[in-house]
Amino acid sequence: MKFTNLTRQTEIGANCYYFESGDERFVLDSGMHPKEEGDAALPLFDLLGGNEIDAIIISHAHQDHIGTLPVLMRRQSTARVFMTEATAAIGDALLHNSVNVMRRQEPGMLLFTHKEANRAADLWRACRFRQPMSLASERLKNPNGRRVSFEFFDAGHVLGSAGVLLHAEGRAIFYSGDVNFDGQTIAQPAVFPEAGIDTLIIETTRGDNATPPHFTRAGEEKRFAEAITGAFERGGCVLVPVFALGKTQEMLAMIYRFRREKILGEFPLYIGGLSTKMTEIYDRFSLTSRRNFPRLQLLEDLAPFTLNADTIADAPAKPGRIYALSSGMMMPKTLSNIFARRVLEDPKHSIFFVGYADPESPAGVLREAKTGDLITLDPDLPPQTLRCHVEKFQFSAHATRESIVTYVKKLAPKKVVLVHGDLPAIAWVRAQLATELPATEVIVPPPGVEIEL
Repeated sequence: MKFTNLTRQTEIGANCYYFESGDERFVLDSGMHPKEEGDAALPLFDLLGGNEIDAIIISHAHQDHIGTLPVLMRRQSTARVFMTEATAAIGDALLHNSVNVMRRQEPGMLLFTHKEANRAADLWRACRFRQPMSLASERLKNPNGRRVSFEFFDAGHVLGSAGVLLHAEGRAIFYSGDVNFDGQTIAQPAVFPEAGIDTLIIETTRGDNATPPHFTRAGEEKRFAEAITGAFERGGCVLVPVFALGKTQEMLAMIYRFRREKILGEFPLYIGGLSTKMTEIYDRFSLTSRRNFPRLQLLEDLAPFTLNADTIADAPAKPGRIYALSSGMMMPKTLSNIFARRVLEDPKHSIFFVGYADPESPAGVLREAKTGDLITLDPDLPPQTLRCHVEKFQFSAHATRESIVTYVKKLAPKKVVLVHGDLPAIAWVRAQLATELPATEVIVPPPGVEIEL
């Protein structure tokens, strides 16, 4: 089994991984870099050369894992495409939104069109969790010997997210995708294999983020509810930058629980247009996915108002409201970035960060800023002075670094491949595993370099 990391740098970036096993060839994930545009946002597809891919397997529908799938399918027109049922529903909506964003930001740099997104979705094969699948394609009409098979395992990250167990050449290889081993408000924790894995390919997003002593999810939720109450008592509103997929729905469910338990009262909620589409899909899969509150219909029970690119211009920051707006990274021209400029200089208002943010993104910069700092949220607009309250909470949908190490130790595989992490995150996990699992080979795959698994 040969493996090549097609992510352009050792970072989170545009996740994509190429495999060869005998005469079978396949790709795991096809992401778009969240901070790049045009060809720079693509994985290293040119390294595929003239190789004809048999299959493309998608772990989940976040942009950095599925965002360039129509481009890859254009290049590999005969490849079969596999993902879970919920990922297929979410991915269809997300790719069409990507076309709209590209048209708005860089009209001349469209990576794909609505027509290509439609054509791509028509060819996807939706799979159930634990459904054994074969990669054998039309190119291999007379298969001989051992063939690659795979199945999906619930990753507990967002709706539809999956780890991928591959069987090839008598070996078991497991790719975690994005994983969470701890329960969230809606999402239940991952259910992954606990033995029999030869090679583990695992994310390291939070490798440079230690879990505070005595941290508990319940305690963090209590602190979050108290901070909302404090913001409202100051006569301000709360902006929560969120990802449209996953974090929005977790926030809505958390507020639902606060209301049900009389911790918070009723107040207006605002979410973005893409978040509304994603929440519709969460509601549709409420009874058929592993989740807490299976009967909760988020849109019906919480009745959030929707803001979009057209209506955000006329949405002032009103006191006693929560604006859970994407993007989570607060990239320029997004709803959270636009709205932040309205609250940044007013000490009554608050911005609450509830998950991961790239340190170089506007959200990452603002998270670490101090009152009185000059903040540039959009390079096309003048900087502003930070005067509003900024608070950070740990509701990440990614596994803690401690739980990653615990899982690897439980499996004790022959090889561990560390991916989906910035350099400091990967370095910490690598050092920890080298100490605690000296018999395991720990690999950090350089982009574009073929590795024998």
